[in-house]
Amino acid sequence: MIFEGLPGTPTAEELEDQAFSRAARAGRAKSGVDAQLSMLQTSANVIGDNLQNVVKGWPDFEEMDPFYYELADAVLAGEGIARRGTDEDGEPTETTGIDALRQALSQVGWASRKATELRDEYQSRVAKGGDASRKHRKQAFARLADVVEQVDDDLTLIRDAREHLRTLPELNPEEPAIVVAGYPNVGKSSFVNAVTRARNETASYPFTTTGIGVGHFERDHARYQLVDTPGLLDRPAEDRNEIESQAVSALEHLADCVLVFVDASESCGYPLEDQLALRDDLAESFAVPVLTICNKADLSEDVDADHYVSVTENEGLEELIDDAVERIGFEPELPYDG
Repeated sequence: MIFEGLPGTPTAEELEDQAFSRAARAGRAKSGVDAQLSMLQTSANVIGDNLQNVVKGWPDFEEMDPFYYELADAVLAGEGIARRGTDEDGEPTETTGIDALRQALSQVGWASRKATELRDEYQSRVAKGGDASRKHRKQAFARLADVVEQVDDDLTLIRDAREHLRTLPELNPEEPAIVVAGYPNVGKSSFVNAVTRARNETASYPFTTTGIGVGHFERDHARYQLVDTPGLLDRPAEDRNEIESQAVSALEHLADCVLVFVDASESCGYPLEDQLALRDDLAESFAVPVLTICNKADLSEDVDADHYVSVTENEGLEELIDDAVERIGFEPELPYDG
C-alpha cells in the first residue's frame, strides 16, 4: 500500500525540544567557540534533517497512479483537510485535499532549507569568537525556532493527512479489479463474500456509509480484486455529493470490469426500471466491460442480463467469474524459465 509507510511528523514543539536539547548536550562536550559552533550546527541539522525527512517520506504526487491520487484527494477532502491563506490582494483563500497537502509539504521543505541557510549564515559570525559568539548563537536559535513555528500548522496538516491515508484498505492498481455495483439489497456483498471469503476485509471511507469491501481470488496464476462499494455505486450520479463523485472517478481508474447486480423480483425494495437506469449510467461512466447480473434468479429472471445467478443457492457464480476474467484478458508476467 502506497501510503502504509508514511513517516511520522513531529509537532513544532517536539522538534524544537529535540533540536535544542541535543544542541545543549553537544555544547557541554566542548568549550568556548567550539561549543557555540557545535550547538548551532547540531540544532540546525536536527531541524533541517527532520523536516526534510517528512517531505521525502511522501510519494511523488506527479508520478502517483491516478487511482491513488484521486482516492487520496477524495479522502482528504472528505475529512476536511484544508489549508487557509490569502491571495495577492489579501483576500482569504482555502485549498483542500491533495493540493492542501502539497502546499504544506512545500512549506515544510522551505523550512528545511531555511534551517540550513541559517546555519551557514551564523557559522562565520559565531566563529569570530569573543563575547559575541554566544550572542550570535542565541540569535540563530531564535530564528530557527521562528522558522519551525511558521510551519506548525503545516506539520499538523501533514500529520492528520497521514493518519487518514495510512489505514486505507489494500487496493492495488497493478492487479486486475472487478467492481461490484447495484442498488442496496441486491446481493452485492453476499456475492463478494461467497466468491472470495472476504467477510473481514472491509474498511471505512469518509464518503461511504458502511465501508468498502475488498476480496481476492486467483485464476491462472493471477490475483483478482473484487471491490464492493456500498454508499457509492448504489444510486444515480445526481444523488452523489462532490466527494462521492470524485471517489467514483478514482474507481474508474481502478476497474477492469464492472458487475452491476439487479434484482428482477424487486424484493430489494427498488423498481427494476431504476436499477437498469443505474446500470446504464455506470455503463456510460466506465470505459471497461459492464455486465448486467440478475441475482435472485431463483425468484425472477424477468430482465435481459448477461448472467443469471443466485448467491443464496450458489448458482451461476463460477460461470460469472470465469466470464469476467475472460473479458478482462489479463496476462500475468510469469517467471522466465529459459
